[in-house]
Amino acid sequence: MWAVLLFLALVGLGFFFGRINEAKHFAYLDAREAELAHITLSNTKYIPDGITNSVFVSGNVVISIDYFKRIGAALRGLVGGRMETYTTLVERARREAIVRMKIKAQENGMTHIANLRLISASVFKNAKTDIGSIEVYAYATALK
Repeated sequence: MWAVLLFLALVGLGFFFGRINEAKHFAYLDAREAELAHITLSNTKYIPDGITNSVFVSGNVVISIDYFKRIGAALRGLVGGRMETYTTLVERARREAIVRMKIKAQENGMTHIANLRLISASVFKNAKTDIGSIEVYAYATALK
């Protein structure tokens, strides 16, 4: 009986602190995106007139999924529907990769990013059973 209660308490704590960690990461991303808002983004291949300088920039991130999200996704997989646990994981990874790319553009004094491309990949812990994490790589041409 005590072992079950201890297990449930530990699961509850892990879930609670995981949500806090995710909320902190989203708050960090919101703040960084606001700071870097002056660097505009586009996925167009065309370069605007008046460009004097360009440089290749990229950002890369690997974010792991926690066991509690994995359990939630497994339960959702039984009944079907939107996988919200994975949706937030992919969103965090995508936004973080773009922020890192914008930081590199800012370090080079650039004001615009063109031809933005994103690549994502699953990083497997065990290829037959589960996904350990997701990698997102953002790359583009930074312009001034």
